[in-house]
Amino acid sequence: MASCDTQPGLIPFDEALQRLLQGSQCAVETELVALHEAAGRVLAESPMASVAVPPADNSSMDGYALNTADLSDQNAVIPVSQRIPAGTAPQPLLPGSCARIFTGAEIPPGADAVVMQENTRALDRGIQLTQTVSVGENIRCAGQDIRQGQEVLPAGQRLQPADLGMLASVGLAQVKVYRRLRVAILSTGDELVEPGSPLAAGQIYNSNRYILTGLLAGLGMEPVDIGCVADTREATLEALQRAASGADVIISTGGVSVGEEDHVKACVEQLGSLSMWKIKIKPGKPVAYGEVQGTPFLGLPGNPTSTLVTFCLLARPCLLKLQGAGFKPPLTLQLPAGFSRGRKNQRQEYLRVRVEEGALVPFSNQSSGVLMSASWADGIAVIPPETEVRQGDPTAFIPFSELLF
Repeated sequence: MASCDTQPGLIPFDEALQRLLQGSQCAVETELVALHEAAGRVLAESPMASVAVPPADNSSMDGYALNTADLSDQNAVIPVSQRIPAGTAPQPLLPGSCARIFTGAEIPPGADAVVMQENTRALDRGIQLTQTVSVGENIRCAGQDIRQGQEVLPAGQRLQPADLGMLASVGLAQVKVYRRLRVAILSTGDELVEPGSPLAAGQIYNSNRYILTGLLAGLGMEPVDIGCVADTREATLEALQRAASGADVIISTGGVSVGEEDHVKACVEQLGSLSMWKIKIKPGKPVAYGEVQGTPFLGLPGNPTSTLVTFCLLARPCLLKLQGAGFKPPLTLQLPAGFSRGRKNQRQEYLRVRVEEGALVPFSNQSSGVLMSASWADGIAVIPPETEVRQGDPTAFIPFSELLF
């Protein structure tokens, strides 16, 4: 009998991800939202700057604006002709004088440098320089951040706090974004019970439902909870049809293996089609992809750690593309292994690890049913197929911070 690693037809991870991305096209509508509500949303257009940022030359320091051509005598006393706080319009600089200026204030016409106040000596009749100053010193030029007419951000960008600041700096109060993706969640299994209810013999609490709703909330998507689905063909068909009619994409956990009580695969093929099944990874081999009555379908394994890992690595990029976002591979670091593995795995393996003293230390139990390993870990170490790991070997590490949001 073939082992899990040697079963024919297992799809390598890179090929599976490429097929998922190629099959995922944004189909959600757009809407205008207020800028203060746009964090985490995906831009549906490329906003253009109607103004330059900054709109005029301004001072990067508290000090004195002056014209360097007037500084033939470094010891001369320069009279102060005006005071320019930030937010006020300056007057043209009188020849031979300087202007007291503050950080962010507009440079007066006729000035070409700002000397820091620390490099001056205050006198009754004005100031005296204690250091030389050059043309352009301590001046932030108009448009040095954003030029007028420039594309501020590309369509497909997931808006982060800095992006909101950029859009606000060019005067935008609202932006066009894609509607939140509605993702139906199906949990299959007669053994599943919701937290808060007593457990009977053979039952377990439904942790996957809460993993998925938390992950979707982190991506700014809208979960559509279909609930726990009984292990019957009739119940599975009804739940899939309900999910297809009320959501943009369907995610199920469990039921995509080959047991007599695993009905999801057969029901998806009856209502639509499966284009991919079984990935050459550990944990998470039984991952399925297809469509149910035209609605994209992702079937994830039932073990909670497998659900988390396969969502982060495969479902997340697929969902983001369906939401209209561009694909960006997660940041991967190279850190020394704080462990050795003499056994070579034929599947690509993802170990839950923690960074301790600069090295990757795996959780003691890497079973796909041990969710504590993910709560304990900082991220996952990627072990390619047929790879032996020795203590200190450079090892690919993906922080959870790159995968959960």
